[in-house]
Amino acid sequence: MLVIDMACECMNNKKTTRSEEDKKKLISRINRIKGQLDGINKMVEDDRYCADILIQLSAADKAIKSLASVILDNHMHSCVLDGIKEGDLTKIDEIVDLFRRFS
Repeated sequence: MLVIDMACECMNNKKTTRSEEDKKKLISRINRIKGQLDGINKMVEDDRYCADILIQLSAADKAIKSLASVILDNHMHSCVLDGIKEGDLTKIDEIVDLFRRFS
């Protein structure tokens, strides 16, 4: 599992500071997903078989969900935890909303 050490500055300015190494890891994953989507686009252009396209869509979907899971996990262990420690209970509502979006 990808571990990202983020310093949370999300309390006041809604910004999360990430190290250059962490950014590089996330951007690498995003670029792989872009490559998958470009490949799917080419499959459609080439009139590839529907089932083959669906398999690739499933793989891209899993990659996106995996990336979201990493970011959500780190958000909960940094921004949310720090916010709750500082008495900002709106972070709980934020997490509930995020879980709704990803379910």
